[in-house]
Amino acid sequence: MAKEYVEERNGGYYLAGTRVSLDSIVQCFNEGLSPETILGEFETLTLTQVFGAITFYLENRPAIDAYRVRQQLRFDATRRNAAPLPENLRQRLVAAREQLHSGRPE
Repeated sequence: MAKEYVEERNGGYYLAGTRVSLDSIVQCFNEGLSPETILGEFETLTLTQVFGAITFYLENRPAIDAYRVRQQLRFDATRRNAAPLPENLRQRLVAAREQLHSGRPE
C-alpha cells in the first residue's frame, strides 16, 4: 500500500501530518540541495518524508510549478497591499538589523 507524503490542506500543499509546506522542500530541491541537506533544514522530518515530497513534486511538476507561481503572485499582491510599518517601528527594526550585522551590542 502506497503512503501519501503530501496532502492538500487550507489551499496549500504540506508534508502529511506536518506544518512544513511542499513549497519549502521544492525551493530547496530546485536550489540543488540534496535530500540529506534538505533534511538538515527541517529537523522534524524524516529522510523518507523528504524523498516522498520530492517524488510527489517530480510526478506532478507542471501542476505544482503552476501552483507555486500562483502562490508567489498572491504573496506579492499581499505585500504590495500591506500597510506600511509605523515609522518608529521601521527605524527600530533598521537599527536592530544594523546591530545584528555589526556583531556588537548597543
